[in-house]
Amino acid sequence: MELKHVIPNMEKTFGNLEFAGENKVKQRRINGRMAVVSRSFNLYSDVQRADDIVVALPASAGEKNFEVEERIKLINPKITAEGYKIGNRGFTNYILSADDMVKA
Repeated sequence: MELKHVIPNMEKTFGNLEFAGENKVKQRRINGRMAVVSRSFNLYSDVQRADDIVVALPASAGEKNFEVEERIKLINPKITAEGYKIGNRGFTNYILSADDMVKA
């Protein structure tokens, strides 16, 4: 059985999330034109002490224009893991994604 993703308990894992700005926009050439595939955003957490929390949203979620430090809520969040190696060492990136992001 393969682990596809983990659905986090958002309140216990991240507490209150606040918008911290746009991160990256991924684009791909489709039928000869550049199209947005996904957007990622930086978030603040009052529980998680990590330097940066980034959430990836699909292009269908549209652009997000929140004020900095405005409380937000993620719709259908999930965490996936992406592994890679450098030399003889293994590393893991944990990716937080959601279907949408709305005001809390």
